[in-house]
Amino acid sequence: MPAVPSPTTPPAPNDPPAAGAFAFIFSRLPALLRLSCGLFCLLVAPAVRTPPVRTELLLPAVLVLTGWAVWYTVRAWRVDLGVSFVAADVALTSAACLAIPVLVAPEVLPGEASWIAVLASTTVINAQATGTARMSVPAGLLVVVAYTTGAHTAGNPTEARAHAVTLLAQTGCAAMLTAVMRRRIARADTTFVAAQRATRHAMVARIAREAERRQNRDLHDTVLATLTMVGQGAVSGPSPALRERCAADLHTLAALAEARSVPHDATARLDERLRAVLARLPGLPVAADLPPCTVTASVAEAVAESAHAALANAANHAPGARVSLRLRWLAGTVTVEVVDDGPGFDPDAVPAHRYGLRESVHGRMATIGGHVDVDSAPGQGTRIRLEWSDVG
Repeated sequence: MPAVPSPTTPPAPNDPPAAGAFAFIFSRLPALLRLSCGLFCLLVAPAVRTPPVRTELLLPAVLVLTGWAVWYTVRAWRVDLGVSFVAADVALTSAACLAIPVLVAPEVLPGEASWIAVLASTTVINAQATGTARMSVPAGLLVVVAYTTGAHTAGNPTEARAHAVTLLAQTGCAAMLTAVMRRRIARADTTFVAAQRATRHAMVARIAREAERRQNRDLHDTVLATLTMVGQGAVSGPSPALRERCAADLHTLAALAEARSVPHDATARLDERLRAVLARLPGLPVAADLPPCTVTASVAEAVAESAHAALANAANHAPGARVSLRLRWLAGTVTVEVVDDGPGFDPDAVPAHRYGLRESVHGRMATIGGHVDVDSAPGQGTRIRLEWSDVG
């Protein structure tokens, strides 16, 4: 039997999702970009080794850069890249750019198509995505200066100027894109956290209201009903019946408190709870049809106490009427009907301040997702149908 949802636990706070998504994307994408660049350098760099390229420096440099790309990717995939890791990436790239005269052949340097140019572009873009806002732009500028210096030293100032412009444009565009996304994400997370906080506050307030309404229902069905009977003059002087009524009210309140301490997924016999309800109304003759029915304890409490409120209304407003109580359990649906042939009433004409039917019956059944049908009219008796289903 599925448990009835409990309204007593407020939702747990959530971590800001947008910031988490930003960190995830802007660590995985740079990792893939860095790995692709490392493999590109491994394949392309050794292909042209004409002087002044020094093979004894080129091959170790390419192996170091490729190994670094692999480690960079593994690190970014497992944990966030720290400031020191980004700084090391910029330092390695800058060193390679300064060594352009001995790592890149003069015939492949022009056109911004050398493997060093690709390495520099990859680094400035990754620095904007993975570095902090304060260090990312200076890191990009450092790479620009290193590339420009290396290309000039290699005797190609045209390439130095051309790719410097490209690197500056890449640094600026990536920095602006990242900054805009960070601001938007911060606003989205602020809104999300505020909404979560409001939801929790609303849930706490609803729990408090429900606890108050439940207490009011219990008092209405016990102590207040007894006081109303006394106030209307139904009891004059010392009365054994009044003492019995007060004792029954105390017993009922104690039983309700005990029932609420039962684990939420515990089960109870609804037919037995309904018989206990009838025992609390000894002065009301009821024709009862109560076959065995087991439900969760919370459902049994709500349905039984709603039935008690309906029977108490019959006792108070239809004295001498024939009253019947019937329980049915079919295809996962519990129905309890309280029927009397008393004077009846107009449900739409009940004043809003009248608490009994509105809270003691409708309100209780609403706490378990149940439903109440009230069929009554002046001179035609009353039928109150309580229904709860574990389907869905």
